[in-house]
Amino acid sequence: MSTIKVQGNVSSISLFYEDWGHGSPVVLIHGWPLNHRMWEHQMLELPRHGLRCIAYDRRGFGASDKPWEGYDYDNLASDLHGILEGLDLKNVTLVGFSMGGGEVARYLGTYGSSRVSKAVLISSITPLLMQCEDNPEGVPHAQFEKIVEAVRNDRAAFLTSFGKLFYGEGILSRPVSSEMLQWTSSMALCASPKATIDCVRSFSQTDFARDLKNIDVPTLIIHGDDDRIVPLDTTGKIAAKMVKGSQLSVFSGAPHGLFITDKERLNSELLTFIKS
Repeated sequence: MSTIKVQGNVSSISLFYEDWGHGSPVVLIHGWPLNHRMWEHQMLELPRHGLRCIAYDRRGFGASDKPWEGYDYDNLASDLHGILEGLDLKNVTLVGFSMGGGEVARYLGTYGSSRVSKAVLISSITPLLMQCEDNPEGVPHAQFEKIVEAVRNDRAAFLTSFGKLFYGEGILSRPVSSEMLQWTSSMALCASPKATIDCVRSFSQTDFARDLKNIDVPTLIIHGDDDRIVPLDTTGKIAAKMVKGSQLSVFSGAPHGLFITDKERLNSELLTFIKS
């Protein structure tokens, strides 16, 4: 079991990670409310093409320590910094999914790109997910409070229904198996309920506009146009305009969880971008 000690703004904690393959390093940052295991199809494929893949569990999730506090993005970016420094990773491609896109943006906005050569934002919550005066097309605050309430009342039931929305399940559409939904829910239930709730507020309320404008490495933004959790029009399309020289790849008909539903295309685009 591989863990690394990182020094947060409050206290030091241990983060669990897996490190597969050899070559240029790719650091994979998972989404909410999952853990590093969501990257199964990417961790199996990318090392076959001469890449070293490191996927870790965010604090409060998976097998990492679960402190009571420290789930703001400054702290989460500090944890990522600790991973890169502790493993002495250079020429890194940072890949963040959903909430993990916020860590990529805040890391580059705070620590710069001396260790990073490229960035990928997949179904990312950047630049700002929540509706406010400066972001009138965002998701209303009340919807996030409903998520918090549902997590408090019956986390298991909420995660089951959330998984269906995550993968775009509808009356006539079954993009993933029932076993895949169970697997996704089991990952989410490994998380601390406190971390699960605190991260809802972090990923919904944090504004990454300044971070995105400071990104100075080649950046690929991937988003499904049927994402009902993180809408493309208010996140991916705006982020692509903020990050200088970025590429936007829109997956037609893809839901939020395209790392499963569109895994072959995602892996192909990741490999093409990283190797280019």
